[in-house]
Amino acid sequence: MADRYIAFDVETPNFANNRMSAIGIAVVENGEIADEFYSLVNPETHFDRFNIELTGITPEMAERAPAFPELWEKIEPLMSSGILIAHNAPFDMGVLAKCLRAYCIDWRDTALYACTCRMSRRYIDAPNHKLNTLCACLGLGLDHHNAGSDSRACGELLLHMLRAGADIRPFVRKYDLRGIR
Repeated sequence: MADRYIAFDVETPNFANNRMSAIGIAVVENGEIADEFYSLVNPETHFDRFNIELTGITPEMAERAPAFPELWEKIEPLMSSGILIAHNAPFDMGVLAKCLRAYCIDWRDTALYACTCRMSRRYIDAPNHKLNTLCACLGLGLDHHNAGSDSRACGELLLHMLRAGADIRPFVRKYDLRGIR
């Protein structure tokens, strides 16, 4: 388990899912959570009531937060330092790609990622493979739909599977960041 994985989770302000209202990052390295980052994000767009109720993030809270380009300067080194990991990864990867596109940020053409939801279907026997269900089954702490807590839980879930002998290699995919743009 000497590889470096960047477990991340995003929350969105509305159904468009093309901007973030929060991001959490948990760095998994050498068999443990080695670093964590959390920030609200000013999405510079409207909020839907559903998203406010789901995440607890209001427009007033986000308006004081950095917009994505400012935040990206801080988190890009982290996001570039390992394989990206998310639970329901196509969603989080899509939001990331759409934010990069919306702000004309040129990062890279593709990014390697793996999905802990897909992995858990092979390695964990559970009633379903939602993050909150898996955390309850494994006794992992979770404040669901808080990006910081969700990213940590995703990292802990990955560690649980790796410690049990899971092989991440068949689950690593290449996300086409240019194609979404």
